[in-house]
Amino acid sequence: MKQQMAKIIFPAVLLVFSCGLISFLRIDRMTEDFLQQLGINKVDADMKIVGGFLYGSLDQYGLKNAKNITLGNRAAVTGSLLMYVKKQVTSAAFMKEYENMRQQEKPGVYTPQTPEELHQEMIDQVKKSVADMELSVKKADASMKTLFEKMLVDLKHQQKLVEDPNNKQIASYRNNYPQLLKDAAVGNQQLLEAWEQKYPANYLLFVKTRLQQFMEETKDIDFEAELIEKNGVKYFVNKAYEGRGNRWKMAYRAGKPVVETARRFAEQWMSEIR
Repeated sequence: MKQQMAKIIFPAVLLVFSCGLISFLRIDRMTEDFLQQLGINKVDADMKIVGGFLYGSLDQYGLKNAKNITLGNRAAVTGSLLMYVKKQVTSAAFMKEYENMRQQEKPGVYTPQTPEELHQEMIDQVKKSVADMELSVKKADASMKTLFEKMLVDLKHQQKLVEDPNNKQIASYRNNYPQLLKDAAVGNQQLLEAWEQKYPANYLLFVKTRLQQFMEETKDIDFEAELIEKNGVKYFVNKAYEGRGNRWKMAYRAGKPVVETARRFAEQWMSEIR
């Protein structure tokens, strides 16, 4: 199942959280056999990492065998997994994916209609209304013909007003048009600045934001929180924790060794990004 999460994701740790990916040796020795144990291939694993960083999504689909892997040294495996993720995220392929996403998210430039364009649009619309009503008059039976004829007269009168070069609505729009252009330029600039802040040209700054969000999300995990089981389902004794988000609960389930290792890794990685 694919769950769309808030864009606060550190995909390496999320994979550890959601997959139980905690029992293999060195990540650079990750083999097809091991991935088969997880029920996933290397291509799919890399796609999940890219999707996590770029789009803030957690894709658990295809990890059908993850829970069957024996527990091991969580901290060591987490560190190895994070090194692999860092390698993927600093690759040319990831940079290309990021730039594609960045350009797709770039806001378009809004330009208000010119007075002439607006006037022509109004004329075209009223002409169509007149043409449609003329057709209705031709097809109308005796009970409706008089009504439609009256409506046609009104529409033709409206057409005359719209086509008038001195149309008051167009005159007002023409007077306000310079200000509309200024407002549009300001709005376009604000959208562009917001886009540049969210999707900086330096993709590592985007990555750093993800890391910062992960640090914020995992700063107050109560790993000593007690659980109680009811009807086969585990609940927190402290009911306030039941209202915590999925990310907090994932961190709790992963355990202190995983989260502390990930936080140290994230802090070091952030310090390298300028």
